[in-house]
Amino acid sequence: MKVLVDTNIWSLALRRKANTNNDDLDKLKSLILSNQVVMIGPIRQELLSGITNERDFMQLKSKLGAFDDFPISTQNYVIAAQFYNRCRRQGIQGSMVDFLICAVAVYNDMLIYTNDKDFYGFSDHLPIRLFK
Repeated sequence: MKVLVDTNIWSLALRRKANTNNDDLDKLKSLILSNQVVMIGPIRQELLSGITNERDFMQLKSKLGAFDDFPISTQNYVIAAQFYNRCRRQGIQGSMVDFLICAVAVYNDMLIYTNDKDFYGFSDHLPIRLFK
């Protein structure tokens, strides 16, 4: 089963001083080693955005280069808009990237690995499956 890894999990491993005993890092490492990780361009962009030091930017870009971007189809964007509208009608807010993550995962039968609590709210209204 492929797992679409959200920005916050990648950030734990790549951008912050990581605690070596962190359960999320162990899970991510296991997913990488078993070739289950999926990266999409918008997550790559979020990870690389805001890095003011060019050397740090290039190092992170190089690390992320190990992962190809999963293709995002027009249908994924349409589904993301439907998911946004569905949640908005229920009073639930989320970012465009979050709903695109949901759409790509649902359309391509993937799990979502995140520690963002918003996704738990989305899961009450969208057919997403979260990686535990």
